[in-house]
Amino acid sequence: MKHVARNGAESAFGSGRRTAGRPIGGRENGRRGDRRARRRTPRRRAPLVPRAVARLAAAAVALVALSCSSPARNASLCDEPRRTGTLPADVAESSGLAASRSHPGVFWTHNDSGDEAFVFAIDSAGRLLGRVRVTGAENHDWEDIALAPCGDDAGDCLYIADTGNNLGSREEVAIYRVPEPSPDDSATAPAERIAIRYPGDVVDTEAIYVLPDGTIYLVSKGRQAPPTLFRYPGRPRADEVVVLREVARFRQTPVGLPYQVTGADASPDGRWVAVRTYTSVQIYRVAWRGRLRPLLPDPGIDLQILAEPQGEAVAFGPDGSLVLTSEAGPSDVPGTISRIDCRLD
Repeated sequence: MKHVARNGAESAFGSGRRTAGRPIGGRENGRRGDRRARRRTPRRRAPLVPRAVARLAAAAVALVALSCSSPARNASLCDEPRRTGTLPADVAESSGLAASRSHPGVFWTHNDSGDEAFVFAIDSAGRLLGRVRVTGAENHDWEDIALAPCGDDAGDCLYIADTGNNLGSREEVAIYRVPEPSPDDSATAPAERIAIRYPGDVVDTEAIYVLPDGTIYLVSKGRQAPPTLFRYPGRPRADEVVVLREVARFRQTPVGLPYQVTGADASPDGRWVAVRTYTSVQIYRVAWRGRLRPLLPDPGIDLQILAEPQGEAVAFGPDGSLVLTSEAGPSDVPGTISRIDCRLD
């Protein structure tokens, strides 16, 4: 379909022809017309000079923009990662992490597959503060945890991603949603099981985050397929199996082990999302329709300085810092907890 500009000329979506104007140097004027046309040519080309200046100005603005987002500037947004403690033997396979907002200084974590359905309250040094059974839940392969509003002004809930699928045998996985307990509780209120499937093939996922409006996102690991961002459509529903929707891919191909995604979290205001791998963590700005724009040069903050036995989880602290945990290693090497101080506006 052709689009016609206001002056009657077809726009760039059409053929590009313009409405004929008054002829310049036409045959009816002969050689005199040709000479007049040549004399008028410089005046017709004169506007090219300011356009060239405008192009140079635009290029200068672009260079300034690039310098503002340079690696040196972005690197200064976050300090060097530092270890703050080790984890108790009760949490030898810390796979997810979420910061409490109702209990200052408390972080919720859990073990990977093989443990019962417990969440553990720890502090920023890894000290154990509580052990709470999740009522009505089963730990088939818990991989991550998030804290976000329950909805309907019912306070905060824990969202536990029972989404591990290393063998590719689980066509249906689940998210458990349960009101946040107190570290002193022995058990939670009954958990709500939210059953999900992926579009297409089965997917192995170790990362979940939930925005303040209650929208649930999961990030696949990237081991057998490209690491991909998925969204739960609409409000969570416990009475049906819901197919997730693909939002975007972080890469176009599967990634090697050091770059596979193991955890994620959203900031309390929903403006930022952190996604970690075994060796790095990237911070993203949340854009239109939930798409993520990387804040730091790829691949983000290098975590290898922490010497984590097996880096798994990340959470935003209440002060905007990033807190990370690692599973324990062989030969009784304990799991670790670490911190990265960031200055996000």
